[in-house]
Amino acid sequence: MRAASHSGWGSMTETYTALARKWRPKTFSELVGQDHVRQALVNALTSGRVHHAFLFTGTRGVGKTTIARILAKCLNCDPGVTATPCGECASCREIDTGRFVDLIEVDAASRTKVDDTREILDNVQFAPTRGRYKVYLIDEVHMLSTHSFNALLKTLEEPPPHVKFLLATTDPQKLPVTVLSRCLQFNLKRIPTTQIAAHLRAVLEREQIEFEPAGLALLAQAADGSMRDGLSLLDQLIAFGGGRAGEAEARAMLGTVARDHVVQLAERLAVADAGELLRFARSIEQWAPDYAQLLDELASLLARVALKQVVSDYQGDELYADELLGRLAGALGAEDVQLYYQSAILGRRDLPLAPDPRTGFEMTLLRMIAFRPQGGPVVAPGAGPAPGAMAPRAERPAAPAPSASAPATPSGEWAALLTQIDLQGAARQLAQHCVLVAREGARVKLALDPRSRSLRTASLEEKLAQALSRHFGETVRLEFVAVSERRETPAETNQRAVREQADAARQSFESDPGVQGFRERFGAEVIPETVRPLK
Repeated sequence: MRAASHSGWGSMTETYTALARKWRPKTFSELVGQDHVRQALVNALTSGRVHHAFLFTGTRGVGKTTIARILAKCLNCDPGVTATPCGECASCREIDTGRFVDLIEVDAASRTKVDDTREILDNVQFAPTRGRYKVYLIDEVHMLSTHSFNALLKTLEEPPPHVKFLLATTDPQKLPVTVLSRCLQFNLKRIPTTQIAAHLRAVLEREQIEFEPAGLALLAQAADGSMRDGLSLLDQLIAFGGGRAGEAEARAMLGTVARDHVVQLAERLAVADAGELLRFARSIEQWAPDYAQLLDELASLLARVALKQVVSDYQGDELYADELLGRLAGALGAEDVQLYYQSAILGRRDLPLAPDPRTGFEMTLLRMIAFRPQGGPVVAPGAGPAPGAMAPRAERPAAPAPSASAPATPSGEWAALLTQIDLQGAARQLAQHCVLVAREGARVKLALDPRSRSLRTASLEEKLAQALSRHFGETVRLEFVAVSERRETPAETNQRAVREQADAARQSFESDPGVQGFRERFGAEVIPETVRPLK
């Protein structure tokens, strides 16, 4: 996406203000997230029941001191105490610029001694010089010493009516209970990734700076719930990208691998070819990836695929489009997705214990394939279980195989039928891992791929039967049977199509005259795993 322009970029070297400071909220309405805190403070200000001491807790960059400064403006706005400070009066402007004499900001991390605290609190009894209230904003209050806490506690016990205390900390467990009991406590939550990305987008649009939504999504993830960190990373990305915030620049700055690599890993997991999966994993090494981060991104993609399989209206996002998720949801079994996700997060946890990160990463991928629900090593379709493979899990007794005279229906007809019926989520996964054996009036006989037997539940069978009933205009009864001849399911057809498209793209690319010319003249080498068909 491109904003209107970014003509203001050239002047940034003159008097540039960091985005985290420039776009710091000045009123409660500008605050992103923390609705529970905002509503409580607005109600208190509106009703005139404002406590003398507030404690704001939460991780860095979630708005603790920002909320405290807004509250100080609300208390000292010249027209009167309000939940919506005007921002125009002398008091509001002085608080915004840090020049308000009656807002005393203290960094407890650097003033821990009792003498420092006593010096600060000596003037508590005196009336405000400029404003309505004298406001003490003590950041990282947990860093005060025991003696300093005692000095503060005495003031909190008998506060003058013109004084308000606003305390902020990232570690409330270190505060004495006696202090906690005298404050109204507000725990600020980590800001959701979607809200951070949306705010970064709004900032860039107002700054008229070019950006790509996928790049902002990466920054929002890296911010880890902190809006301030997100804005700081955005500043860094704009400088790194020469005045734009693109996905490629974000990945390079953050050290993340290309999104395409993660997608290709998932596609090769769907095919379940251990050799091809391992070859591709080793080809990624040239990009010097962070293998822990790569497993994180693979787990994140698999989580989206799982949601796509069970939530009919789940949509994709800036990182992974809905079409891609739908394709992977059809190619991967629901139980496989759950296993791969669990293996990814456990493998990420155990990575420091591996001989080296690459070995740990490769073993995690091989573990995914080795422990697929069908048990044992991956085998070719129709080859049967490998020697020593685990016995399949027990399932409901299957009906006898249909007689030779039973009408057979081509697999392609079943696949075409699935494109016409209204069926979503796990129920569609069940259908895609079946083949249609026969339809005898209102009875539909299906054969389920033994490797996907976990998909067969009473509720999913009922959903499939209802969808078929709506399509055929009569009540359909399902019957699952065993067949002697192995047939290709729609899911396997999709997987084969993915492989064939990839092979065709590689052959077309390698036979291109331009590519051949580069090989002959410069000794260029084609990395087959990086060639992808055009979407």
